[in-house]
Amino acid sequence: MWCQRLAWLLRGRHGSTGHRWPWLPRDPGPGLAAPARCCPTAPEPPGCAWQLHRDHLELRYGSTLMRLDFVWLRDHCRSASCYNAKTNQRSLDTASVDLAIRPQAVRVDETTLFLTWPDGHVTRYGLEWLLKNSYEGQKQQVMHPRILWNAEIYRQAQVPSVDCRSFLETDEGLKEFLQNFLLYGIAFVENVTPTKEDTEILAERISIIRETIYGRMWYFTSDFSRADTAYTKLALDRHTDTTYFQEPCGIQVFHCLKHEGTGGRTLLVDGFHAAEQVLRQAPEHFELLAKVPLKHEYMESVGGCHNHMIGVGPVLNVYPWNNELYLIRYNNYDRAVINTVPHDVVRRWYHAHRALTTELRRPDNELWVKLKPGKALFVDNWRVLHGREAFTGYRQLCGCYLTRDDVLNTARLLGLQA
Repeated sequence: MWCQRLAWLLRGRHGSTGHRWPWLPRDPGPGLAAPARCCPTAPEPPGCAWQLHRDHLELRYGSTLMRLDFVWLRDHCRSASCYNAKTNQRSLDTASVDLAIRPQAVRVDETTLFLTWPDGHVTRYGLEWLLKNSYEGQKQQVMHPRILWNAEIYRQAQVPSVDCRSFLETDEGLKEFLQNFLLYGIAFVENVTPTKEDTEILAERISIIRETIYGRMWYFTSDFSRADTAYTKLALDRHTDTTYFQEPCGIQVFHCLKHEGTGGRTLLVDGFHAAEQVLRQAPEHFELLAKVPLKHEYMESVGGCHNHMIGVGPVLNVYPWNNELYLIRYNNYDRAVINTVPHDVVRRWYHAHRALTTELRRPDNELWVKLKPGKALFVDNWRVLHGREAFTGYRQLCGCYLTRDDVLNTARLLGLQA
């Protein structure tokens, strides 16, 4: 995955972990000691060495080389006068820190970095804390651990559904559900009473329901009550929802309440798995899809519904420090006129889009699920694309959108990384 690749590159660049670090002589800048003074007379802890520069401290800990700006080091002080440990909030006024500040003294023991500032204030940092929270450390970490899947990988994993009563009444059931959801981007709850009211209770167990132009809890039938292909009996190609929102909805809940007919299976595709294949085969395509902003648009004037929504963003959204994908915005139905891309980029963008579409449409990436009354499906709309096959007869679904922050908050409170 992205972070594993970056960690490998970093190890290759800074792989040695010797007792001493072969520093190159540099100008220490005014007011700083010469490089020879930077290493204390006391032995350094194994795998740790440091050197002062004009505006930052270089610290090697283990195999990681960190470059820590002096202002950053002063601003993040966790002493009682600078940080309120009870509220986990900064007390120090960042604007009061001298932007030309330099430490007066530096000391490192086996676990801790000590910095004494010109006013006599002492800042202490655990080396492990610095490793975790430095820019270089973050590049080696995954924000959201995931299992990328195609249909076969998901089937072999035999991810269990969670019983409705366990989901609603026990932390163990809720935690199992959320762990499945975080790892795979989809999760199921079984034995749900097939009503909109019971589905609403289910959704509120993990999040505040996000009210949108479609309402709070919605019924979904083929009555063309909204200006959307979804409100027909036609097949729907794979897509993510609400790409025309500035922030697409994070989680979608589906519950089939009734289907008197044939067809209508739900299609699920791991968009991150498809994007990973593009990254491996054609990184220039991945980069273009992550950089080029597009407009998505939703317009309707049906009955009492009058809406014109516009959302802007690239198809792939990544954290810039480690290239980790966190959101895919893919909906060929709602993509607006491409007028945000210069002519010399358009053709390359179409090639990149075709590469991603090819991966998304590979049959072995398609997981088909028949939704039935009593089986609720939660979908990570920032990751997993959904669609459906055409159907006959009367088919009614209910569902809602959930606020992503609240779902992740629930997971963290249960001790999960989210």
